[in-house]
Amino acid sequence: MKIILHISRQNGPDDKPKMVRYEMTDVDHHWSFLEMLDVLNERLIEKGEDPVTFDHDCREGICGSCGFMINGLAHGRQFAPEGRTTVCQMHMHRFADGDELYLEPWRARAFPVVKDLMVDRSSFDRVIQSGGYISVRTGNAQDGNTMPVPKDIADEAMNAAECIGCGACVASCKNASAMLFVSAKISHLGLLPQGQPERDKRAQSMVAKMDEEGFGNCTNQYECEAVCPKGISVNFISRMNADYRNSINKK
Repeated sequence: MKIILHISRQNGPDDKPKMVRYEMTDVDHHWSFLEMLDVLNERLIEKGEDPVTFDHDCREGICGSCGFMINGLAHGRQFAPEGRTTVCQMHMHRFADGDELYLEPWRARAFPVVKDLMVDRSSFDRVIQSGGYISVRTGNAQDGNTMPVPKDIADEAMNAAECIGCGACVASCKNASAMLFVSAKISHLGLLPQGQPERDKRAQSMVAKMDEEGFGNCTNQYECEAVCPKGISVNFISRMNADYRNSINKK
């Protein structure tokens, strides 16, 4: 199978990006998308050329490392109509012979480009450090049924906890908003009993850090939910706003 790749090459955040054309003439439809890029890089190295830099780790769709735009949509969402697919879980049988694919990194001020398709998402880490945790006494773990939680609430918390922090929501939003990510992290803790003591402080500190890092605000376009590989609902944004508003009113 023949695939033509147009890849954004860029040496750093201050370097001007340029699209470079690569032609892959023997793509196996069993390959994953990243395996195709691996083969491309092997050939570039053999020629003495600079390989394409892209981020990856688990290649199982759970770590959030991989992620870039394919033909203008995060994770190539248009090639996976069923949704909930990361780039690393995208396989070449989804593409047709002769397809031309344009690969670009996440574009957001809070995600500076490291090189080519890799961006620095450490701003997410700093948002988590500001309040995405609970403070507990150390010691042996409690039994699972020591603190009963209604199933509907536990399920909702688990839905929020599915977020892998890939950054697709930010890259897809015209405002580069991180509110889907932040709301998921606030909600999965705020829904459970363990997260209640710091619920107000958490909402205030994480929202403040999100703004400080340069992320935009939500204007209800819902593109973030549409491209999210884990199907995180925008309803969590409403929950986050409610927590933030309530915490301010308590002052």
